[in-house]
Amino acid sequence: MIAIIDYGVGNLFSLRSSFQKIGAEAVVTSDKKVIDNADKIILPGVGAFEDAIFRLKQTGLDETLKQQVQKGKYAMGICLGMQLLFDKSYEYGVHQGLGLIQGTVAPIKGYVDPALKIPHIGWNALHFPKEHFLFSKIKEGDFVYFVHSYHATRCDDAVIAVTEYDKTLTASVAKDNVLGCQFHPEKSGDVGLNILRAFVEKKD
Repeated sequence: MIAIIDYGVGNLFSLRSSFQKIGAEAVVTSDKKVIDNADKIILPGVGAFEDAIFRLKQTGLDETLKQQVQKGKYAMGICLGMQLLFDKSYEYGVHQGLGLIQGTVAPIKGYVDPALKIPHIGWNALHFPKEHFLFSKIKEGDFVYFVHSYHATRCDDAVIAVTEYDKTLTASVAKDNVLGCQFHPEKSGDVGLNILRAFVEKKD
């Protein structure tokens, strides 16, 4: 069973529907016992970093997530959920993240060509600097759907996929059993479903 953490931020039910499409049981939950008993965990997120990390900590689900990760359970953050995994974010100030993956989150504005629209919205190709099981069911250059104004930086060792938007942007990261996708698998058609399949099917 996949536990999709409900802390008031995220595309919860579209994610659940995507898992159902691939025949995986998934529940949207804020119940710590359910999360403890899940096989794997999804941390979703949309909106502002400061609000999201506040809500996650307010519920105590940040500690629940960390405890399960320490036990070796696979967890994956999606979009803002991926950004929360890092040490800190520079989104309207400086905010501490979960510290599960070393790195920071910085504005795309000022990094890419000023003529490009921010947020970065749309379909972009994935490129893989290293092999990883998460992308074992898709191929180099497959397209996925992004919506973001901030990107992960100073995390080179963890990067398992990138995309190009004038410059290289981090698309996905992994450190041991902690994974992150900046894009939305649940909005990325068959490619996204195959990424979720790989996540679901991964055994210890």
